[in-house]
Formats: sequence, structure tokens, C-alpha cells
Amino acid sequence: MGNLGPLELTLILVIVVLLFGAKRLPETAKSVGQSLKIFKKTIADDDEKKDKPEVTAQGDLPAPPPAQTRSDERTEL
Repeated sequence: MGNLGPLELTLILVIVVLLFGAKRLPETAKSVGQSLKIFKKTIADDDEKKDKPEVTAQGDLPAPPPAQTRSDERTEL
């Protein structure tokens, strides 16, 4: 299924032209291109948000969680 030869590509092109018509094909391709551009930009923005730590209103990084203490520790006097 992953191997598309010249015959398969020609057949796909003929079907696309029959479905959309030769006049609407350029505007359809432009619309698909714009949609892909928006999609890629959204994905890139989401990746950047995941990489950056969140900043609070004062501009400080959020405080780390408090350290856990063990209750079974002995204190020597």
C-alpha cells in the first residue's frame, strides 16, 4: 500500500479532477495549503508551551513542591 507508482498517481489525479473540476482545483489546493499551515503553526505553538515552565503574575517561577519528611526518623539528644 505504501508504493505508489506513476499509474496510481495518474489515476488519483484523474479522480480528483473529476470530483472538483479543473476550475476549482487551484482554489481547493490553496485552501488545503492554508489549512496545513495553520495546523503546523498550532502544533508548533503547543510544543513550545510544553517546553516552557509556567510563569506566575510576578514573573517568578512557580515554587517547587515541599520536600517530604519521614516520620520514622529518630532524633538524638
